[in-house]
Amino acid sequence: MSETKKFLYVNRKAPYGTIYALESLEVVLIGAAFEQDVSLAFLDDGVFQLTRGQDTAGIGIKNFSNTFRALGDYDVTKLFVERESLDERGLTEADLQAITYEDENDDWAEKPSIRVVSRAEMADIMASQDVVLSF
Repeated sequence: MSETKKFLYVNRKAPYGTIYALESLEVVLIGAAFEQDVSLAFLDDGVFQLTRGQDTAGIGIKNFSNTFRALGDYDVTKLFVERESLDERGLTEADLQAITYEDENDDWAEKPSIRVVSRAEMADIMASQDVVLSF
């Protein structure tokens, strides 16, 4: 029996203005449906994908930001956000959505999916993956 490969989806683009963010989210959901070991990384302008209170009414585009909160239902529970990218954009962890999952191995305790990591830690996370896809 083959070992499950680890897939990291790297999000570097702002949530709106290009198709990259939405396409990444769709590919993540497809991968999770096929029981891949899926995690996401948010760097550069990609950190804006997870910010609270997004309102797209003024630009006439569907707001998909709430979809991130459903990832735990697909066993996608590892969302890594690069601290330096937040800092460079004047954001803090408090500016991010509260995204959680229920840990079946801990009596269904609700736990945070987002983990803010340093640039060095992010490099280690990327190096530990079998497949890295960048959007």
